[in-house]
Amino acid sequence: MATDAPLFVIVAGEQSGDALGAGLMRALRQHYPAARFEGVTGPLMRAEGCTSLADIEQLSLFGVSEVVGEIPRLLRLRRQLFNHVRGRDVAAFIGIDAPAFNTALEMRLRRCGVTTVHYVCPTAWAWRQGRTRSIRKAVDLLLAIFPFEEAFFRRFDIPVTFVGHPLANELPLHPDSAAARTALALPANDALVGLLPGSRGAEVRRLGPLFIETARWLQRRRPGLRFVAPMANPRMRALFEAQLRDAGNDLDITLIDGRSREAMRAVDVLLLASGTATLEALLAKTPMVVAYMLSQTNYAIARGLDLIKIEHVSMPNLLAGRALVPEFLQTDARAEMIGPWVFRLLQSSTARQQQTDAFDSIHEQLALDADRRAARAVADLVAARR
Repeated sequence: MATDAPLFVIVAGEQSGDALGAGLMRALRQHYPAARFEGVTGPLMRAEGCTSLADIEQLSLFGVSEVVGEIPRLLRLRRQLFNHVRGRDVAAFIGIDAPAFNTALEMRLRRCGVTTVHYVCPTAWAWRQGRTRSIRKAVDLLLAIFPFEEAFFRRFDIPVTFVGHPLANELPLHPDSAAARTALALPANDALVGLLPGSRGAEVRRLGPLFIETARWLQRRRPGLRFVAPMANPRMRALFEAQLRDAGNDLDITLIDGRSREAMRAVDVLLLASGTATLEALLAKTPMVVAYMLSQTNYAIARGLDLIKIEHVSMPNLLAGRALVPEFLQTDARAEMIGPWVFRLLQSSTARQQQTDAFDSIHEQLALDADRRAARAVADLVAARR
């Protein structure tokens, strides 16, 4: 390997992986100014100079039916990447997220002597812990973005380094709620509740009516209460608008296209689907209530096979190691149970402060300059393999 111009192959999954890849590339150039990059890319990685072997959209799939239909193409792409990397003078192969795709590729490449890194831990700590066996065979280094992941994977003799979360450095420790309201043309002094029923059709179909029913429960008890709902894309907006019409369209609600981070900062309390949005809400320092509903079939399978291994599902609770924010899952996800908690957070400054104080502490724990720490860990691994 030419030490002055090492080649890194990076395969990113989804847009979040594109951002992680671009940040990692910038930081790796601090160690290797002439470094070369190839891989599965999004626009951010390409802007940083990564030669694209395939577009990131080819890995951005959701839902079992969608993935099943694409299996032949995905296997073909994985085979092409393996043949492209095998036998070349590669400093490291770095898979970012997309564990279903990347882990098998990493395993094959590692058998061929390629140094392998996986960035963003697979959620084996939450479900299907048996995956740790394949992860151990696949990677020379696992880069964790959450602190509890490091301890978990070390239990299975997997080399892992906690690097922090890039979003924690990107977002301010003390967000400006007033500026967010001004930017979104929202009233400065009215009480506002944010509704985020999810970014995928299945989520919005299940949670949208529940969130609308909860909002009506709240408005009956606090006339004048207003709602804000940032929509992930036009398709989700059309679906949610139809649900509002079906419910009577009597809510004082403002729909916003995108701009969810600004909306999170602008509102007083959030009701949102469990998922990555809960981490963004934590970093926005907005008190929240979390809800989620799997399909009855998927939930029965997961419970019946004992696939779910965690007590809490939302990221604030996982990071806090306790029930920091209320969660309402499956049959508990009902307006008469969720509404009183949202109402309490609106009414009680003490309840809000208990959440936001913990959010501040977690934010500081995650803001470690993840790009720099991840690049240092990769550079140390590459140096050790010379």
